[in-house]
Amino acid sequence: MLGRLFFLVLLLGGLDMGRYLVWPDVATLKTENPASTSFMEYRQRQWEDSGRKHRIRHEWVPLGQISRHLVLAVTIAEDDKFWTHQGFDVEGMHEALRRNLGEGRLAAGGSTITQQLVKNLYFTPEKSVLRKLREAILTWRVERNLPKKRILELYLNNIEWGDGIFGIGAAARHYYGKSASALTRQEAASLAAILPNPLAWKPDSSSRTVQYRKRIILQRMQRRNSGP
Repeated sequence: MLGRLFFLVLLLGGLDMGRYLVWPDVATLKTENPASTSFMEYRQRQWEDSGRKHRIRHEWVPLGQISRHLVLAVTIAEDDKFWTHQGFDVEGMHEALRRNLGEGRLAAGGSTITQQLVKNLYFTPEKSVLRKLREAILTWRVERNLPKKRILELYLNNIEWGDGIFGIGAAARHYYGKSASALTRQEAASLAAILPNPLAWKPDSSSRTVQYRKRIILQRMQRRNSGP
């Protein structure tokens, strides 16, 4: 009797764990545009805890209305193998590990655009082994349920681009006073350059790091023949 009860407890626990690992249903992202994300809500809690009165600026823009320069600049800067990998860039992860070990600190992440999207949609910055497992499972499921263009559209519309600025629509309005479709090659490279640290960096920053990143992005864009 006790043995059966123990088995039942294990079975129910396993089912609960399974639901926890696969939640949420990423298939809804095929047609639904998230109004908010876990990371946006995390930022809002930070502001409330510090007594700041701040609001999220978030303007949804369909992928077809986003400058092709911006699309190219971001994929070059954040995930150059985006169109060919299955959610994970093994070579990029190895390179990030090599750099981190060489510098003695966590200097590089190696996350793909799909992995970053999953983190922004469903998680806060806190880390754990179980969270990493959930991230991996959800990344795998997103890649198998959504076409690449939809993944990129979701990413560009939810990524942080400054203090309270989320998505390329809000970023283009805030920094350049224009729509996302009107961004030039220079502006696109500048916006892509600040993605690793959007709270500290600005597109027009004279920071050597930002200027270096922008220059490299522009060089790679030129090689891809992105136009003037």
